[in-house]
Amino acid sequence: MTRQRLTVVLASASPARLGVLRTAGLDPIVRVSDVDEDAILARLELAPAEERVQALADAKADAVAAALIAENAGEAGTVVIGCDSMLLIDGELQGKPADATQARLRWQQMAGRDGLLLTGHAVRLVRDGRIAAAVTDAGSTIVRMGRPSEAELDAYLATGEPLRVAGALTIDGFGGWFVDGIDGDAGNVLGISLPLIRRLLADVGISVTDLWVDP
Repeated sequence: MTRQRLTVVLASASPARLGVLRTAGLDPIVRVSDVDEDAILARLELAPAEERVQALADAKADAVAAALIAENAGEAGTVVIGCDSMLLIDGELQGKPADATQARLRWQQMAGRDGLLLTGHAVRLVRDGRIAAAVTDAGSTIVRMGRPSEAELDAYLATGEPLRVAGALTIDGFGGWFVDGIDGDAGNVLGISLPLIRRLLADVGISVTDLWVDP
């Protein structure tokens, strides 16, 4: 008898996260949670940075898991993956910039420096109309920023990319030209760490290889 593969749901609108998972053999369904991130961060204003990004990931995964349960969509078994990334620099957590002006100020602040890219990861196993298991952890990667010239920064801002990514930077697009290097997991900078997700899945009794789609 063939074992039924669990459904994988990504609780994120990030095309980078979706691309990482698809390249690594999964074919997740995308469900966006629409949680109030600002309210969560305000409530945890004094909490450690890792706790804050984990809370955001938890909220996204829990919201999508609850919606699946309400729709009776989880009986056969569903794995929900929620993530959220922020850049820690000068003791301040930075998400997506509000506008190009803020993105410019951030780049002027961090050019030539190191920042810590933190990504909260949450995994929920939905089965028989309930959340059967829940685990959370955070990954961190040091990002060494370059020094774009004013003309290069103008051109980068004009692409719109820095407005769509945490800390106004990424390594898999235009921003990759202005990142000198990283120390740690590159996937974590893209928004999802495969090794960390594999460990979280193992914690709830799932082997990631059982989620791979057929070649």
